[in-house]
Amino acid sequence: MYFTDRGIEELASRRGEEEATFAWLSERLQEFVDLNPEFEVPVERLATWLARLDDEDD
Repeated sequence: MYFTDRGIEELASRRGEEEATFAWLSERLQEFVDLNPEFEVPVERLATWLARLDDEDD
């Protein structure tokens, strides 16, 4: 397990039964970047990756 997987596992264990919209997720990501601007690039890369998951060109 990678060190970063701990946060992912915590997210799944704490909120795995909840439903969330992409609008809600987008708001939380923007809030996170506003509070932690040093993480803007990786958060933007994650958001772009999620947005393009179904693109046939990739």
